[in-house]
Amino acid sequence: METQGEAGQVGSIGDWTTCSADPNYRAAVLDLLGALAYGELSAFERLADDAKFAPGLADKAALARMASAEFAHYQLLHDRLAEIGADPTESMTPFVEPLESFHRVTAPSDWLEGLVKAYVGDSIATDFYREVAVRLDDDTRDLVLRVMSDTGHAQFAVDKVRQAIQENPRVGGRLALWGRRLMGEALSQAQRVVAERDALSNLLVGGAEVRGFDLVEVGKMFNRITEAHTKRMSALGLAS
Repeated sequence: METQGEAGQVGSIGDWTTCSADPNYRAAVLDLLGALAYGELSAFERLADDAKFAPGLADKAALARMASAEFAHYQLLHDRLAEIGADPTESMTPFVEPLESFHRVTAPSDWLEGLVKAYVGDSIATDFYREVAVRLDDDTRDLVLRVMSDTGHAQFAVDKVRQAIQENPRVGGRLALWGRRLMGEALSQAQRVVAERDALSNLLVGGAEVRGFDLVEVGKMFNRITEAHTKRMSALGLAS
């Protein structure tokens, strides 16, 4: 049974051993960790690839450090899946195509587009998983919050993009359009994944005991994520 903590937060529902006795809850967490693990592996690949756009060695090294941090997060998730008796590859597989589809249609054409994409994509993922984290057992919640910790990319992207706009205000319009496109594609893929994974969607709308896909509740969650995106675009100096 969920308990309400301060500021409306959901309190502890127990540890993994207790909660995973419910097969629906276990299925939801395996989906969650599988999606997060592939997301971290994909982020590692993306950052390593984006380094080729870097205008200088310092920027290239900065992206390499961030990529290394993303891979470390992936390894934590991989090991946790194995620890609880799941096949990490099998758990990640359902989420490969949606993420790869997103990356195919949002391939950046230059350094600045790559920074905005990483910033927007990472931020949406962080918001999404933090929405879910309040409904998780203590062990899984701690792991999710740990791997969603900032690798330094957010501030790096903000600083570089704002500097570029200051030097050439015309790039702001192009990057604002790019940011809107990224948000639309990211939400489309995320909604698709949630709709297709019943256990995960049940967890999102009120815990594993909830049955059925509640479009209204999921819609509210994505509205909150959209509002957070608007604020982050402003931090970049871009209109959302």
